[in-house]
Amino acid sequence: VLRDPSAQLTFIKLENSVHLLVGLFTGSDAQCRLQAARCLHELSHSPHTNVAAACLPATPYLLTYLSGQSTKFTELCLYTLGNLCPDSEGVKEKLLAQGIIPALASCFENQKHNLAVVEAVGFTLSQLLQTSTAAEKAVPMVLASSLPSQLLSVLTPDSEFGLGAVIECAWCLHYLICSSEDHRVLLAHGALRRCSSLLVTLGGAVACGNKEEGMELLIWPLLRCVGNLVPSCPVEDLRSQVGGFDLLVALCELVHAYLHIQPALARETAWVLNNLTAHSSEFCSAVLTFNLVQRLVPLLHFSQGINTMVLRILANIAHKKKEFCIQLLELGLLLALCATLKMTEPEVVTLSLDVLFMMIVSSPQAAEQFVRLGGLSLLEAIQYNSEGQMRRRATYLLEQHLLTYQ
Repeated sequence: VLRDPSAQLTFIKLENSVHLLVGLFTGSDAQCRLQAARCLHELSHSPHTNVAAACLPATPYLLTYLSGQSTKFTELCLYTLGNLCPDSEGVKEKLLAQGIIPALASCFENQKHNLAVVEAVGFTLSQLLQTSTAAEKAVPMVLASSLPSQLLSVLTPDSEFGLGAVIECAWCLHYLICSSEDHRVLLAHGALRRCSSLLVTLGGAVACGNKEEGMELLIWPLLRCVGNLVPSCPVEDLRSQVGGFDLLVALCELVHAYLHIQPALARETAWVLNNLTAHSSEFCSAVLTFNLVQRLVPLLHFSQGINTMVLRILANIAHKKKEFCIQLLELGLLLALCATLKMTEPEVVTLSLDVLFMMIVSSPQAAEQFVRLGGLSLLEAIQYNSEGQMRRRATYLLEQHLLTYQ
């Protein structure tokens, strides 16, 4: 009956209805207790926010039962708490005051070998962290608890551990990272190393043709964790924190694997490559050393933000060192830029002009080669057919760097 939203409203308006339900939930009859828990769970699904508020008398007992012996009952209590979290800021504040964070940490520790319970803890925590006030209240409490290390312990390449629990815990880490500007605690716990290591494993699996159903649901949060942690990592520690350069190879594998079937995921993967190369000259050098430029250049033909992200990666490399520009020249990048300069997307053309400028000022050979490839007519077309930044960039290149080669 309580699956009907109108019945839920009718129920909470009945005098003492919730208190009666809580009485059954806390009684000595195990069967009644289970049925009452199921009723509370149905109420927690309600689309009406006042239903969640009406369930508040049950929350202290839901938290208490997290330390119970029955794993199925614990699961039910966890999902009920998780469902109540998004409905009301008042409910969330009450749960924090009642000690939901230490209760979740304790439940995680006691049930760490039970996949279903770990997944349920992850679900409840993720709901708690997806709030407008999470950064002020919930996040500091979570970071000060044992939960960060517990969440990271679940990020394992062991296929027997189950994807569900790993996915929930990875999303929890993502919400923690996005809700806080200070990532020192998570870096100290090895969050960047653990997430990178799992991405390397997944990239290797994908390269071998293994795309397990649901794998992309894990790749998404891992990419966001790594991408957002990289800028906070001291540049001298970056290589050790991500476990070496294998991550670059794995990311390239993932970009190509999801390019056609999930272009948004491919773009997100390229974004992580962008952050790595923007942060570290060492990683720019590794992209060249591991012959990854040759794998990235063909992606310049793909839209949906993929080509712009690849151009940003190439711009990062070109910006870091003159020697890198010369290597890009030797790899034939100018020919690829001639193609992107003809594209209709303003951002693609602007970024292409930026990379071209860095290459030309780094090497006279670059200017000569660009002219031989018919580059002057491309710039003249941009100069006369475009506006704003594109026109100014094209004019500057022509007048200051290329006229002598006409």
